Amino acid sequence: MASWKIKERNYNRELRHLSRQDWTEPHPLSGVTVKNLQSESKKGKSNISKTKTKSTIQTSSNPLQGNDPLSPTSSDPLSSAISDPLSTIASDPLSIASNNANNQKRDRSGTEERIQDEKFLSWKEKRITILNKYTTTEKLSIATSFFTADDKEKLKGNQAVSTVEGKVRQRLEELNNLNEDSAKELLNLSQKEFIQHIDNMNQALINAWEADQRVKTLKIAIQCAKLLNDISVIQFYPSKFVLVTDVLDTFGFLVYDRLRRKSAIVNSKSNKLSELPENFTSDDVPDQAKETCRNWFYKVASIRELIPRLYLECAILRCYKFVSPNEHEKALRRLAQMITGIGDPLVAAYARAYLCRVGIIVSPSLRDYCNLCLTDFFKTYSQLSSDCVQNTLASQGIGLVQYLDLYSPAIEWVLRCCQHDATDTSLEKTLLYYQKECNSALVLNSMLVTLMPEFVSKRARQFVELIKGCIESGFSKHKLFANFGTSLIEYAPAEDQKLPILSEVWKVVMKYKDPTEYMACASVWIEYPAKYFSIREVNKLLDDIIKHIQPDRIFEQFYPQLQMIITRMLDHLHDFNGVFSMDKFLPFLDMFQKDSVKLEVFRIIIENFNKYQEDSVNDPMVINGLMFVCKSLHDSVNTLALEDSKRDMGNLITAFIRKVDYGRDFEQQLNFYVDARSFFTSLDAVVIQLVQCFNSLAMNTLAVVKGSHTHKTSSFVRACIANCFITIPSITSIFDRLQLYLLSAEVAVTNQAYPQADDILKACIQQLLQVPRTMEIDNRIRSTEPKVMDYLSQLLGFLQYVPDNPDQGVLYLLKGLLNVLQKYHWDSEVGKIKMYIKTIGMLSALCQDSYMYQIKNVDSNDKLYGQDKKFISEVLQIIDTLGDEIRQNMQSISSKEVLADVALQYFYCVISHGDLSDQLMMNFAIKLWNIINKQGSIDAKSLNRIIEYLKRRAQLSKGGNYNQLVNSL
Repeated sequence: MASWKIKERNYNRELRHLSRQDWTEPHPLSGVTVKNLQSESKKGKSNISKTKTKSTIQTSSNPLQGNDPLSPTSSDPLSSAISDPLSTIASDPLSIASNNANNQKRDRSGTEERIQDEKFLSWKEKRITILNKYTTTEKLSIATSFFTADDKEKLKGNQAVSTVEGKVRQRLEELNNLNEDSAKELLNLSQKEFIQHIDNMNQALINAWEADQRVKTLKIAIQCAKLLNDISVIQFYPSKFVLVTDVLDTFGFLVYDRLRRKSAIVNSKSNKLSELPENFTSDDVPDQAKETCRNWFYKVASIRELIPRLYLECAILRCYKFVSPNEHEKALRRLAQMITGIGDPLVAAYARAYLCRVGIIVSPSLRDYCNLCLTDFFKTYSQLSSDCVQNTLASQGIGLVQYLDLYSPAIEWVLRCCQHDATDTSLEKTLLYYQKECNSALVLNSMLVTLMPEFVSKRARQFVELIKGCIESGFSKHKLFANFGTSLIEYAPAEDQKLPILSEVWKVVMKYKDPTEYMACASVWIEYPAKYFSIREVNKLLDDIIKHIQPDRIFEQFYPQLQMIITRMLDHLHDFNGVFSMDKFLPFLDMFQKDSVKLEVFRIIIENFNKYQEDSVNDPMVINGLMFVCKSLHDSVNTLALEDSKRDMGNLITAFIRKVDYGRDFEQQLNFYVDARSFFTSLDAVVIQLVQCFNSLAMNTLAVVKGSHTHKTSSFVRACIANCFITIPSITSIFDRLQLYLLSAEVAVTNQAYPQADDILKACIQQLLQVPRTMEIDNRIRSTEPKVMDYLSQLLGFLQYVPDNPDQGVLYLLKGLLNVLQKYHWDSEVGKIKMYIKTIGMLSALCQDSYMYQIKNVDSNDKLYGQDKKFISEVLQIIDTLGDEIRQNMQSISSKEVLADVALQYFYCVISHGDLSDQLMMNFAIKLWNIINKQGSIDAKSLNRIIEYLKRRAQLSKGGNYNQLVNSL
């Protein structure tokens, strides 16, 4: 290669020329003009005219906006000419019936959803709660006659009979086969086996219905309903109620759907089946469907036993809509009165709950039957303590507290139906009637759970008196106080009542001797002063909690409640200066002795701090407390911890560090970062953040002194940089280390700390040899060479502005980097060649009279050497050496594509930094161009863009060097 000649560049002039020229390429979608070929046939001749039209791709500020050419449009001739052959099926009467069957579940759920709103709990949610809460390990029994293999074969083998005579004969056979004597009782079933048998009964009911065995379907439903008369395992009764009523719901739905389909009539005009409208009346129903509906009610009415008769009529209750528009109201009231005939109070309570559940769906506006169910329960509440009930509990070993809890789901559902959309006047009447007839803690607790918080809060004083005056009778009042507190927290009482209510309630709560009862209330009521009062009231409550549960280490039994207290308290107390100023807060935290629980509580504290603390903090008490919290979380991370856990923990701690700000007290800020560095050594994210903080502190100091350091500030900045230097090696990721070394070196040079910058850059260059050849990137093993080359480009760009150390010689850092590049384990020599080319560009920039950028108060090499001939001579010597290395390595490249790519980059370097007025440099550029063309791997568009660029450069330059090059190319 010819000796390199450096082009003198005036960056300011080039920038001015560039600012005056608009060389932006047109966007490929910005202005398209298309030609339409319009054909017309006139007298057998084809005339084709080409007309210019506006493009369908509109020019706009967003080139991606416009019509999608692939989107279907209404003008598509194919879409209008071809009809879907499957669309004709919609007119088939059989398909309508099939669609109705497929949409059965959707129709039923839609009816339920119409009466649900945000104030009314869905039964789906309630049933899940019941099934999860009321379980048993006792053995259960079930009576059935539908699980034999013979019955299953009959279900499969039975053919649907179409004649009236055949149907009568078939049903008589069913009655003979399914007499009550054939029922068998399955004993000693586990809860899981019992649930499986109920599911089997549900499936048997569906199979019998599909096989057109209506009598068998009815018998299965009756046997399911009879199970609700059995209280032999009384603690499982609520879950049994849910399971059995699911089967009854299925039965009721099948009957309703059958009647609806029988009500469809053939439209005389279209000759298609016409379904009943959504809001049909009995006048729309044909006589045949009405007669079928009456038959079903007659069948149910003929059932001898009360409970199955009651439940089955409730299941098909909405079928009254086919017969009479006003029958629902009479039936609901009659059924509510029938329930009084049930002897067992638990069975009667759940019968009322089922009636209300069905009634609220059938007639959402009716409430009389709900109120009747509730008042009947009030009147019969004394039965719960009768001798018969006591004997049952004694025989099953069930306590009164557990027995009373079984009533809660049923009472709550009845109350919820009563209060849904009810006026305050009617609810107040219910309260008065309760107080007169019942006055039970069990019922009052259900009221507090179901009544709207607004209603309770507005009558807070009244409810306090009700709670105090109610009869416990096995149901502790602490549950009432807890639920009462929940309502007050959700809806604030009157301002003048807030403190008196807290005083009244806490006078009772603080006297509880049982820590379980006390903590049940305290875990709820801690949120009340946190939301409505100041730190002082919360501190008093914490003090009382500590006094109750600290003796004899009782707190070890209540870690979940204590954790809930912290969570609810911090949901409202967002001033952490005030939180840590409470003298009972830290003693409260000391009660968390179990490591796993303590760490979870500490995590809650730091999460809330990061979430709610908007301003920076500098209070020593807060910082020391949170430093202890973060250190405990940090120390819990070990080598076996998951990466996600480490990342989350690191994010929490770094967010805390960023919020600590001592303002202009930089020394105190530095001391905090140094302490944090000693505490958090195992999390890379925290260490990286601390290095960034050290650098930010140095730059903030530079901003305060306005770029001119004093002796004191200069020493302080050097201390910050020194902390960076000793902290970076502890980071695991090699690329994170390299980036932070480069950043710290930039900060050091900007602050005129040249010795520290040299040390950091030396360490940075030495680290390059430790980069592995491959590493996992984005969950795949990839070569690290692309990342290394990107980093080296940044490093070369910065080294241009780093002044040389007079004691080390000219460009000693760059020479050290070139030695490392020579030793580096490249995947191929191509990477090294490209870095040598970039180095030549950087060296050419070093020899300019002034650099493109300047760092304030920093004398770079352009100021130090001032285009000294010895300096330029040494630079040219390095460039020539690199050029020889590039030429030798290019000769060994066998791939045409790779050789063309390398030659193209070298060509860019020559025309950008080489002096083309020198004929040897001109010849060398032409030679590189010939190599590019010879390989044939660079597309013509790219080559044309290069030539266009050279033409524009020729217009800007005074000499004809670029013109000569263009002509030669």
